[in-house]
Amino acid sequence: MSADPIEVLVVDDQAMIRAGFRMLLADEPDIQVVGEAANGNDAVSQAARLGPDVILMDIRMPQLDGLQATRRILARDAVARVLILTTFSNDDYVYQALRAGASGFVLKDDPPEQLVAAVRTVAEGHALLSPAVTRQVIRRFTGSDRRERPPELDQLTSRELEVFRLVTDGLSNAEIGHQLFISDATVKTHVTRLLQKLGLRDRAQAIVLAYRAGVFDNST
Repeated sequence: MSADPIEVLVVDDQAMIRAGFRMLLADEPDIQVVGEAANGNDAVSQAARLGPDVILMDIRMPQLDGLQATRRILARDAVARVLILTTFSNDDYVYQALRAGASGFVLKDDPPEQLVAAVRTVAEGHALLSPAVTRQVIRRFTGSDRRERPPELDQLTSRELEVFRLVTDGLSNAEIGHQLFISDATVKTHVTRLLQKLGLRDRAQAIVLAYRAGVFDNST
């Protein structure tokens, strides 16, 4: 028996963009677009009604922007997976979206196969943070929002701290495993344990914490 398809809600104020995403995802047998929304208010109501696995969320929209919509959706459903659609011109919203609980972001001009992979990654419960964008965006916007180093960090083993540092750099499990000469499964175990110890939901929250607390500021 085949697994249920990944249900996706597409949120963008431009009808042509929504249609493009729908056509792109329609070609994937394991993905189904179950709804569309043209503004943040509609996104909040559609998410509550449909309960999609992944919400593709544009940032700049009328009535209610994607940032506020993300906050409202996650306040109602803490396990919802929001994948932010952005461009470099509005990347100042990305950090705020991650703080609000979004599971990651993709660029609108990314290759189609990259977007499809991003939907699958987020649906599986993983956060998606592009290494090419992570440092550039998050470092820039955490300077005025510093927090004290959380005491829970002392619970991490040296290996977990090492994995945490590489997660902060935006590396995937495979890339971390290659660098540390350990298996993907071992990396996944370390990531799961460090998230549990720090009381975090996913890698996105881990990266935000690392930058806000300056955990690796003195790393070489």
